[in-house]
Amino acid sequence: MQLFVNDLTVIDFSYCCPDRGIVGESWIVDVLLDGSLNEMSMVLDFAVVKKQIKAIIDEAVDHKLLLPMQDDSVNVSDSDAREGHEYVNFRSKLGDYFLQSPLCAFAKIAAKQIDIASVTKHLTTIILAELPENVQGLTLNLRPEIIDGAYYHYTHGLKLHDGNCQRIAHGHRSKIHIYKNGQRSATLEQDWSTRWQDIYLASEADRIALVDIELSNDAKANLTPDHQLFSYFAPQGRFDIAVPSKILDVVDCDSTVELLADFIVRQLKQQSPNDEFKVVAFEGVAKGAIANG
Repeated sequence: MQLFVNDLTVIDFSYCCPDRGIVGESWIVDVLLDGSLNEMSMVLDFAVVKKQIKAIIDEAVDHKLLLPMQDDSVNVSDSDAREGHEYVNFRSKLGDYFLQSPLCAFAKIAAKQIDIASVTKHLTTIILAELPENVQGLTLNLRPEIIDGAYYHYTHGLKLHDGNCQRIAHGHRSKIHIYKNGQRSATLEQDWSTRWQDIYLASEADRIALVDIELSNDAKANLTPDHQLFSYFAPQGRFDIAVPSKILDVVDCDSTVELLADFIVRQLKQQSPNDEFKVVAFEGVAKGAIANG
């Protein structure tokens, strides 16, 4: 007997890619269970599937930075500055990233690369260990949203967020709709998707001086004048990151989707003050904010 739940959840995360750097991503999760019927004539109660399995997935990978632990470009070590924190040094073709975050902000994947296959294997092992004995099989289908139009991948952190959005290197794959004088503009949408493709979005208010950054000794020895430094405290702990300038956009606001939509509108108005704009900015799949100006 099989039981399925499509669109169980969406995982929003970032991952280390040697070619593209730190990449924000959003995948939809479908679940298929194989098993015998239990005493309630069910493979598993839908309420359990929707609550328990979603919670396991969220805890394992959602709003985290996924690290391919079999790739030599990633080095992880315990922080010597803060208990319960780790350093991550990541070298990519686009530049080197250096981080310090609480342990909960990272997901260590036993793979050479982060892709649908490696994350599916990681999650399947974790979930099966938590399911009742009558469930003998689990098939996860991780898939990106089908987007007809422009989109971008971005990574950020929200220091004022009480939940997991506070983690300094989580991200999203997001589409964007931009209207100029009531007409949707594919050109403007593509312009912003190009600007923010595989970008790290930082807030100017979180900028920190070199003397105050908390990174590994190796990271500090390899910082260059091109690196820009950001840090903040949040409920889960302290977060630090050094990002190369060419894969960074620093905004004059927090990077909530509401303020990012407003940021884009303000940028467009500076270029064309006599035109009216509407920006529908998505944060991952099926959620976002609208700004007008």
